[in-house]
Amino acid sequence: MSDLSLTILPETPNDAQAIERLHERTFGPGRFVLSAYRLREHVEHMLDLSFTARIGTLLVGSVRQLPVCVGDTPALVLGPLTVEPPFRGRGVGRALLDRALAEARAKGHRLVFLVGDEPYYSRVGFKAVPKGRAIMPGPVDYARLLVAKLVEGAFDGVSGVIRPDWSMAK
Repeated sequence: MSDLSLTILPETPNDAQAIERLHERTFGPGRFVLSAYRLREHVEHMLDLSFTARIGTLLVGSVRQLPVCVGDTPALVLGPLTVEPPFRGRGVGRALLDRALAEARAKGHRLVFLVGDEPYYSRVGFKAVPKGRAIMPGPVDYARLLVAKLVEGAFDGVSGVIRPDWSMAK
């Protein structure tokens, strides 16, 4: 990002419409059938753990995190992470990920899950979930279900269905 001045800020309610348009452009209408969206139907993402990337006033990226449980263990699901196509490959996604994970760790969260490409997300500490340890609602490619342990040993003994954290339900 040496040629661009990037600012990462916590998401605000005023960002919602611009982020939704960004999701429309980058993911299309098929995004609503994804398993991760089943979780988002019941629980709002956490604004203090969700971030926008801007160059000047232009929104160029966004990342959100929402509260879930795996079995009885509290966790987060990261996503969607999206960057405007012209700004991909310039470190925007990595800056969003770094900020989101650092804030989650600082606020005492221990585990973060996502569905994504392991070669990309492994650079920030995500690893494939061992087969059968966590079950997503709806269809999912389990080779793409990843977890980041924000605290050493946080995933030890954790297994079950990934479900909304009902204490945070809409």
